[in-house]
Amino acid sequence: MQWTDEGVILSVRSHGETAAVVEVLTRAHGRHLGLVHGGRSRRARPVLQPGNHVDVTWKARLSEHLGAVTVEARRSYGAEALEDAAALGALTALASLAHELPERDPHPALFEVTLFVLGFLDDPTVWPALYVRWELALLEELGFGLDLGQCAATGRNDDLIYVSPKSGRAVSASAGEPYKERLLALPRFLRGQSGGGVTMADIDAGLALTGHFLEHRIYAPRGETLPDPRRRLVATVSRIIARP
Repeated sequence: MQWTDEGVILSVRSHGETAAVVEVLTRAHGRHLGLVHGGRSRRARPVLQPGNHVDVTWKARLSEHLGAVTVEARRSYGAEALEDAAALGALTALASLAHELPERDPHPALFEVTLFVLGFLDDPTVWPALYVRWELALLEELGFGLDLGQCAATGRNDDLIYVSPKSGRAVSASAGEPYKERLLALPRFLRGQSGGGVTMADIDAGLALTGHFLEHRIYAPRGETLPDPRRRLVATVSRIIARP
């Protein structure tokens, strides 16, 4: 069996003395693993970096086998993000969270969003909001999408400023006022409102919103917590907010 696809490197681990097992999010074949012969060589290591956009060819005798993979670079997003700690943090958080996608289950829409986010990692005024939207898209693909279009209590779509931590549905200011201490903030950039720009405080609120549902609907049921790269990203954003 054989296929060729484009993908984004998620992780790489050594295998034996010279090979590596690579985990790739592909457009048409989902999250896929494969063995790269010579994957630890000086020539291969720069290509096999998390976040890199690559062309992948997978071969195996049977579909259930690990298979052998050859990888060719398209764009080295991983190397481009090295000069910006926050952007690199977003890239590594994205790669760690994408591991939750079922293996070999295609998610072409999320793949497109992934490439879109990676393409803007060199613009700190753009990528943070895109990254939060990527986490919303991941929740959607995993079956835990949030309903931010109308108020859970009134059915109206105006003045939405909260999200219920239980239902994942938006709540208006008036309906949520008595319970506001127990509700999550819905930042303006996720309400479909324009103007005023997106602040890092908005990003912090967005990460708190998506982080709550990632943790309580995906990780906590397995007795786990959010991955370290995701927690480090939140800490980085908090440090940026705290700067004078």
